[in-house]
Amino acid sequence: MRLSINKSRGLWWIVSSAIILAGIISMVISWQQLGAPLRPSLDFIGGTRLQFERDCTKPGNCDKPIDVNIVREVARAQGLGDSSIQVIADKDTRKENGVLIRTKTLTSEQRTQLQNAISEKIGAFDPQKNQIDTVGPTIGQELFRSGVIALIVSFIGITLYMAFRFQLDYAVFAIVALFHDILITVGIFSILGLVARIEVDSLFIVALLTITGFSVNDTVVIYDRIRETLKTNPNRPIAEIVDDAVNQTLTRSINTTLTVLLTLSALFLFGGETLKNFALALIIGFAAGAYSSIFIASTLLAWWRERKGDSVLPNRAESIDASVDS
Repeated sequence: MRLSINKSRGLWWIVSSAIILAGIISMVISWQQLGAPLRPSLDFIGGTRLQFERDCTKPGNCDKPIDVNIVREVARAQGLGDSSIQVIADKDTRKENGVLIRTKTLTSEQRTQLQNAISEKIGAFDPQKNQIDTVGPTIGQELFRSGVIALIVSFIGITLYMAFRFQLDYAVFAIVALFHDILITVGIFSILGLVARIEVDSLFIVALLTITGFSVNDTVVIYDRIRETLKTNPNRPIAEIVDDAVNQTLTRSINTTLTVLLTLSALFLFGGETLKNFALALIIGFAAGAYSSIFIASTLLAWWRERKGDSVLPNRAESIDASVDS
């Protein structure tokens, strides 16, 4: 099978634009409702996270399923109506016998009152399985700031590397592809935050950094093949050269992406609640990265070179080698 990606590059751009636009709209709505483009976890805004699991060794304690609406009514009665509440599975039995509550910072007395009030409604909790975490708003702001700085530094480093390793237009479109992957991942998580109340934590920043590394690696492979073909066939149309480069690296890209996605899918399904959103972010980002390397970065480079009316410019490293040889 041979792909002619440049013949339909308008279609690839429209698909990406539609997904990104939907994500941007979701982020605007989220900002209006939540004060942030994504639904932030306690890692960023501070507060208290309480996880309670029922004690199923007591007769009849776990016979009835947990009704999340009852838990919300209890929280509302305690003045915590804006809390995030969800039913979770027991680690041992995999049955939904636990409840996870994310709320504002609570004192020890408030936590005890909330725990006792919920226990009266849904059953006694196992004290050995209860988990309570408190994060201050200052720490949350520092985590967010550090994550943003790390992303900016990574983008600058990638731009400098690509500009030196290839040429400036290669670097520009590689960064465009990276922004494409980040925007798609962030946009989908914004939509999930509104629809499924999925929150982003500090691991989400780690996922974004990992996505940038994976995406640019795939792009570099294709760009390297384009550069080598341009070196040997400088008079060929740039669109044909790009199509050939993509087809020559397509099997590698598909195999690499599928292998990683299979591993991440296993992590998503069996890795536990803590790593589930992290794995989901990587799945979305890696899939977007493979797509952008093939259909966005490559076609944009071909479009730009056609617009300029040239196929190839001498590579900086090659110019240095030529001057040394002479």
